Amino acid sequence: MKRQAVLRGVYGFPLGVFIGYAITIAASLINRDGKYFPCSPELTAEFGSEIGAVCFQAAMSGVLGASYAVAPMIWRNEKWGIAKQTGISFAILSVVMFPIAFFTHWMERSITGFLWYFGFFVIIFVIIWGIQYRLWKNRIKNINKRLKSDG
Repeated sequence: MKRQAVLRGVYGFPLGVFIGYAITIAASLINRDGKYFPCSPELTAEFGSEIGAVCFQAAMSGVLGASYAVAPMIWRNEKWGIAKQTGISFAILSVVMFPIAFFTHWMERSITGFLWYFGFFVIIFVIIWGIQYRLWKNRIKNINKRLKSDG
């Protein structure tokens, strides 16, 4: 189990960096002024250079990717109910996501900024959870059908 968690984290890190860069490219395209914005101006100002800010943001994106790759292992604990698994998954991802979002300036550093970011995070979490729930429910339904037809 520990080995699989480490492997998931190792694979998740570069995926997180890739997704982070894809988001900066998409945000720059949406801005439509022909310039690439690799990170927030506030992060660049905080680091005193764009390269320092970009390296920090890439590292944090990697940590986030590793966390998101490892966190789903919680769903394998069959002793826990779905509510406990969901709560623990949400807590772990929140504990990782919000400090990273704060320190990389992905969210406005205010109560309003936090609430907006939290709301967005909850909506995405619920959508992904709902999709996964339906997929697993359908898989289990199909397995049960096969078991009934074989028996």
